[in-house]
Amino acid sequence: MDDVRGAPFHPQTQGKIERWHQTMKNRVLLENYYLPGDLERRIGTFVEYYNNERYHESLNNVASADVYFGRDKDIIRERKKIKRNTINQRRLQHFKKAA
Repeated sequence: MDDVRGAPFHPQTQGKIERWHQTMKNRVLLENYYLPGDLERRIGTFVEYYNNERYHESLNNVASADVYFGRDKDIIRERKKIKRNTINQRRLQHFKKAA
C-alpha cells in the first residue's frame, strides 16, 4: 500500500482516515470520562473492536482481522450455507401451511 498524502488542513483529501476518526469519535463520546486514562483505555478498546470484531461493508460484512488472516472466504461460505438452509426450512413451512 502506498503512502499518499493529501493537502494540509483539507479533510476532503483524507477521506478514509477522516471517516475512521468520525466513527471513533461517535462511539467513544457516548460516555463521560473523568480521567485521561479512562479515555485512553476506551480508545484502545474501540481500536481493538474496530480491527477484530466490527463487520465492514466494504469487506463483504467480514471483520478486518478475518480478511487479513484469510478466514473471510470460509465465513462467507458458511453464511451462504446457513442462508440456503434457512430459505429451505421457510419454504417447507410455507408448503405445510398451504396444504
